Amino acid sequence: MKPTHKPSRPFFSSGPCSKRPGWSLANLENALVGRSHRAKNSKARIQEVIDRSKTILEIPDDYVCGIVPASDTGAVEMALWSLLGARGVDMLAWESFGASWITDVVKQLDLEDVNTLTADYGRLPDFTKVNFSNDVVFTWNGTTSGVKVPDGDWISPDRKGLTICDATSAVFAMEPAWDKLDVVTWSWQKVMGGEAAHGMIVLSPRAIERIESYTPSWPLPKIFRLTKGGKLIKGVFEGATINTVSMLCVEDALDGLRWAEEVGGLPTLIDRSQANLKAIENWVASNDWIDFLATDPSQRSSTSICLKFTDPWYEALSDEEQTSYAKGLVSRIEAEGAGFDFGSYRDAPLGIRIWGGATVETSDIQAFLPWLDWAHNEAKNGS
Repeated sequence: MKPTHKPSRPFFSSGPCSKRPGWSLANLENALVGRSHRAKNSKARIQEVIDRSKTILEIPDDYVCGIVPASDTGAVEMALWSLLGARGVDMLAWESFGASWITDVVKQLDLEDVNTLTADYGRLPDFTKVNFSNDVVFTWNGTTSGVKVPDGDWISPDRKGLTICDATSAVFAMEPAWDKLDVVTWSWQKVMGGEAAHGMIVLSPRAIERIESYTPSWPLPKIFRLTKGGKLIKGVFEGATINTVSMLCVEDALDGLRWAEEVGGLPTLIDRSQANLKAIENWVASNDWIDFLATDPSQRSSTSICLKFTDPWYEALSDEEQTSYAKGLVSRIEAEGAGFDFGSYRDAPLGIRIWGGATVETSDIQAFLPWLDWAHNEAKNGS
């Protein structure tokens, strides 16, 4: 039977992600548009984003945090190009974006001492094989696989190399292990529902020491440079961004951070995301046509929640028919206005990817799930 109730905010994209509850353009009316990002007031707003992020995420006082160009991609590339090459590197990947960092390190930076540890979609690599004498690059949460690192216990406290973590779909929804991480990156457009093109990077004292003592053999473009005269450019971490930021996006980021503080900070953000995962877990448990892509429940992401089709009817279809079914399921629901942008990533196995970050209301996910049942049954019955 076709559902009669729709989500109030049927937005389940994994990036850019849903705005916070109650968001409105009117909240941005005090944005310093038309002002220089170098003006005193503008720099104060930019610094406020940094300060509020550090406070909510409980980033250690001796770590630095800055805003960098080109979203999380720019932040990760900045770290790879600025820090790697001083020693060997272990590259870990279990989904699309982790695999793209391997490509950059092997084919673009052309590093020779690279140890690659990979796993299929739905699984994690064997962490016991990681060499912590090397630098280690990994994603905390696989945005396209729905598989997360459960914790930081696998990371050696006595590591010789740096740990470089792409945490873009984890921060503000999962507990960070700051004592095990030397570089952490994310973007505004993920868990906090901000706008695209702006990235964040956090450096530990160990990362700062590396960046001030090591000069890569390759040239660095301006947007990657974090040092001048062998010293960290502190201004990058004090509101003086490398290039021009959007003051409208800055205001939007602040709106999300203020909301996060109002609802209870990081513990509440984590709880909200976990509640979204729990709603989907309960629904999956009551259905036999769908399951989690993650094979281990402890590794299930609470943000990029990835599901696979398991109905024997579906599995008997040809590859072409399966693709048609998956696309049709999404388009059928979108046509009803009951859910948007929840198809699996283009490189991932066919399935469903529902964003469950902190800005998504559990009630909206609960209202959305019956539409999936309806669309599946319609397709299966040839309607």
